[in-house]
Amino acid sequence: MNIMDRIEHWGDTHHPAWMDTVRIGLGVFLFIKGISFISDTTRLSHLITGLDIHLWTVTAVHYVAFAHIFGGFLIALGCLTRVASVLQIPILLIAVFFVNIRLGFSYLNSELWLSVITLFLVVTFSIIGSGRFSMDEWMRTHDK
Repeated sequence: MNIMDRIEHWGDTHHPAWMDTVRIGLGVFLFIKGISFISDTTRLSHLITGLDIHLWTVTAVHYVAFAHIFGGFLIALGCLTRVASVLQIPILLIAVFFVNIRLGFSYLNSELWLSVITLFLVVTFSIIGSGRFSMDEWMRTHDK
């Protein structure tokens, strides 16, 4: 068994049922965040332009919105949870270490703390997977 199979096996055997509620909440949060990015693309493009990373701003805006909307939807359903979570990690790393940290580690900087918690949860679900109450589990148990 390679390392990825071991991580998947460990995550599948050590997944409490209450984490499914957390997974659904995280997915809904990411979905709503993606919708808010789509509805206010000028704010998101201003954040990305201020990074001084030479990315195409329009491409980055669409990647962030697409990853949050569809990734959040998949995470909430529990379908391809590990893949959808891994796609969120680069966005959240940039949000934590480049965008939100400029305001400092203050309890008033709620966006930083929200990004840190979201990053922690996304990394957690990329390891432990979707859980018992998910589409992945339903597809695994209902093979034809």
